[in-house]
Amino acid sequence: MTQLTLEDYLKTARFEGPADNARDCDRLCGQILRVYDAMYGGQWLTLAEIHNITGDPEASISAQIRHLRKYRFGAHQIDKRRRNDGNQWEYKLWRIG
Repeated sequence: MTQLTLEDYLKTARFEGPADNARDCDRLCGQILRVYDAMYGGQWLTLAEIHNITGDPEASISAQIRHLRKYRFGAHQIDKRRRNDGNQWEYKLWRIG
């Protein structure tokens, strides 16, 4: 069985909330791909660090991380932990294979 890529999932992407799929899909698909690419290296990153890489707002990055965990976006394993000082969260995307 072939592993689907994020691009495969995005072909049928359905974003929830106030997003209008017809108008917002290109913007949101681009955003989720930028977040995924930034996290693909397998390093622990804060929202601010991902923002520095992608230029996307931290709130949007957080939403895209939630999407990446959902089955319809690939059910990626993304862990969360407190950074050493305890005031920031950092995230890690686990690569399979």
